[in-house]
Amino acid sequence: MTTLRRRQISASSSINSPPPSSSSSWIQLRSVLFVLSSSSPVSCSYPSEKVHLKSPWSRRKKKTPLSPRQWRSLFTQDAKLRDGGLRFLRKVRSAGIDPTIRAEVWPFLLGVYNLNSSKEERETLRSKKRNEYEKLRKQCRQFLKLKETGRVLYSHEDRLNLYQDLNSPDSEDVVSARESLSSEEMISYFNSNDHFENLHEEEQISSDSESSDDQEVNEIHPSPTNTEVRSELYTPDDFATWQRIIRLDAVRANEEWTDYSPVQATISNERAHRAAKAVGLKDYDQLEPFRIFHAARLTAILEAYAIYDPEIGYCQGMCDLLSPIIAVITEDHDAFWCFVGFMKKARHNFRLDELGIMRQLVFVSRIIQLKDSHLYRHLEKLEAEDCFFVYRMVVVLFRRELSFDQTICLWEAMWADQAAIRAGIGKSSWNKIRHRAPPTDDLLLYTIAASVLQRRKQIIERYKSMDDIVRECNNMAGNLDVWKLLDHAHNLVATLHDKIDPCRRAI
Repeated sequence: MTTLRRRQISASSSINSPPPSSSSSWIQLRSVLFVLSSSSPVSCSYPSEKVHLKSPWSRRKKKTPLSPRQWRSLFTQDAKLRDGGLRFLRKVRSAGIDPTIRAEVWPFLLGVYNLNSSKEERETLRSKKRNEYEKLRKQCRQFLKLKETGRVLYSHEDRLNLYQDLNSPDSEDVVSARESLSSEEMISYFNSNDHFENLHEEEQISSDSESSDDQEVNEIHPSPTNTEVRSELYTPDDFATWQRIIRLDAVRANEEWTDYSPVQATISNERAHRAAKAVGLKDYDQLEPFRIFHAARLTAILEAYAIYDPEIGYCQGMCDLLSPIIAVITEDHDAFWCFVGFMKKARHNFRLDELGIMRQLVFVSRIIQLKDSHLYRHLEKLEAEDCFFVYRMVVVLFRRELSFDQTICLWEAMWADQAAIRAGIGKSSWNKIRHRAPPTDDLLLYTIAASVLQRRKQIIERYKSMDDIVRECNNMAGNLDVWKLLDHAHNLVATLHDKIDPCRRAI
């Protein structure tokens, strides 16, 4: 797929706001795809009045989300999850989580806590991770101070001094995640079937690594012992660019989350401005206090992540993934590590080479080909069999197509599958639920394929070009039923999982 074609497709699926200046076509593409649109029912700025949204469970009267009482009953006397978390994951996967306990539950789903950990182990780990986050924030503050004073950090000595706090023996790093993706360089693109059969399974490697990490609740990625290794990963100019784009994205983040986070929605003006000043946020005078506070939190955590994972740094779209997390989790250090857990699977969406995204588009294409050959042949006629029209859904995990609470429900089901795989819970344990669909790392992709298959009639009968399909995908925003999608996706997993996975395991 040529760069020109990508730009043409993305232009028809985007908005009119100008992208940040950059020589990178990738950044231009991201800007076009992810700047907020005033015409989008999901991503637009919402009025200050509270909107009464229907619960995504309203059509599932026989399914109730995990309640606080049920959540407490899942623990033993020494505060460990019963049966290794199996019942817990089953419940979340099929019915979601009550909003009042999401902040307690998400660290388990996102791998911050081991499913077999005790309360004491979790408290110890939380304290350690808080210290790690503070080290990252200290480095961000140092960068900000140096930027304000006009100093330029290119000397070897300056750079070593700036990184030294992050290279203590108890520091965490993302080195193993980076290494797990290096073999993607070997991917070759010929036709859709060849694509699929030649893809290197990066997530499988990552999952194997994460499974070993979960053997001990306190297990963390080792840091490089040589500070020179880390200091060469990015320059101060890189970080300055990330800071600039983070601040632009943070101040224009929408306020949809306020209905689900009343405490943060009523933040005082004084506290909001204090938070903004702490992270050097600017150009926020037109915002209400709760939006200023939200933007400041986004800035702080995204900057810390850019240093934690310098290969990825920051790219547009990451703000969409973090916003729901900080709406639910009030402590920045807890939200940061949940975001790190989330990004272990999502980070390949933000690589400059786009190989992770291409792999996922090929996967969606393969699902459609196996499930509906008629639809697939029509896509071939339109030269759309590569499924690039679902690009935005892949990158920001349906965030622009679903409401805030629907997005969270989908993500929780996805996280439950990933947690089951990390914990090594076998396929037989899931046979009695969700169409006998086993847990999969690719639930999102099955869900995306389901959203396309549900519109097969319109696509075949009405659409004559790629642009028509792109517009149809954009028009899905605000018009999807998340539980119907998940039912369809689980049915696809049950029927196609064994046909697709052998190709992947054979790599």
